[in-house]
Amino acid sequence: MNIAGLTKTAALAAVGVMALAACSDGGSNDASSGSTSAANINCASGTLSSEGSSAQGNAMTEWIKQYQLACPDATVNYNPTGSGAGIEQFLASQVDFAGSDSALDADDGEVAEAKERCEGNDAWNLPMVVGPVAVAYNVEGLDSLILNADVTADIFSGKIKKWNDPAIAALNSGTDLPDEPITVFYRSDESGTTQNFTQYLKAAAPENWTKEPSKSWSGTGEGKEKSAGVQEATIQNENSVTYVEWSYARDGGLGIAQIDNGSGPVELNGETAGKTLDASKIVGSGNNLEMEIDYATAEPGAYPIVLVTYEIACSKGLGDNEAAQVKSFLTYTASDDGQSVLNDLGYAPLPPEVASKVQAAVADLS
Repeated sequence: MNIAGLTKTAALAAVGVMALAACSDGGSNDASSGSTSAANINCASGTLSSEGSSAQGNAMTEWIKQYQLACPDATVNYNPTGSGAGIEQFLASQVDFAGSDSALDADDGEVAEAKERCEGNDAWNLPMVVGPVAVAYNVEGLDSLILNADVTADIFSGKIKKWNDPAIAALNSGTDLPDEPITVFYRSDESGTTQNFTQYLKAAAPENWTKEPSKSWSGTGEGKEKSAGVQEATIQNENSVTYVEWSYARDGGLGIAQIDNGSGPVELNGETAGKTLDASKIVGSGNNLEMEIDYATAEPGAYPIVLVTYEIACSKGLGDNEAAQVKSFLTYTASDDGQSVLNDLGYAPLPPEVASKVQAAVADLS
């Protein structure tokens, strides 16, 4: 196992708040430029507070680092406490923007509460990070594993209890599967990752996963807090499995299952995750860029379990300085330069068509 990777990721979650020095007003380029780099953005001084998705934690770490190099006169704090906590803090006016693996939920009253928090103005869901979700496992000697939606649903609902179950064996002909119980780990905190994973199970295996998608886990297993928690538990427990963002599975040295979407097994990488996002639709209106993902896609070569992390920000309604800081930082994260760092971190950049819309929306923040 890659213990160095675990230490790096666990440290991120443990730190909680990450601060950096960010920027003077010496930038010269317009903040709406799609090709803006961290070196020439319009910087804003002061302290910017944000909180939420741990799925995007590694991306935020790198973005903050690069933003610091360009903007040494401001501070950005990001606390990776999970999507649910981030939205709560945003609605309570405790942070300037939130990171969430799911858009604000109108049925739960989040959209109305956000409008009140934004002084009567809409809050926008701004897609920023494409985070493929891995079915990550720790089984000694099992270098390759193929699963499909039905079998994955049966593992995480508790119907399939052993690694050498006939349903798993049928997808992995010739593979020596151990006659050992499967230990499942899940996110115990409210999580957009859980919601996206259960949306996949419900869409792609509706007869096997009968529960409704939710930020709260309703399957089998043992709960651990945050992405780093399920990552660490899976590393430490042989014959275990979890669902976690690709970057955490990769940094932890865990096995990553190939997913057969009906058109053959698909390995998780930026290109295969991008194919699923390319077919996704924006269902929000105007600059509210909520996305609808086709989790049941049978597109050849498309890895179907993906999530989009949103930055949730007031379109208007913040103080002048806070609004300038949010706009400055998100201009960088949405830029071509900001998105280009994601591949090496275990994420996929936004598809160009979506990225251009995000860049235009950020330019309209005021």
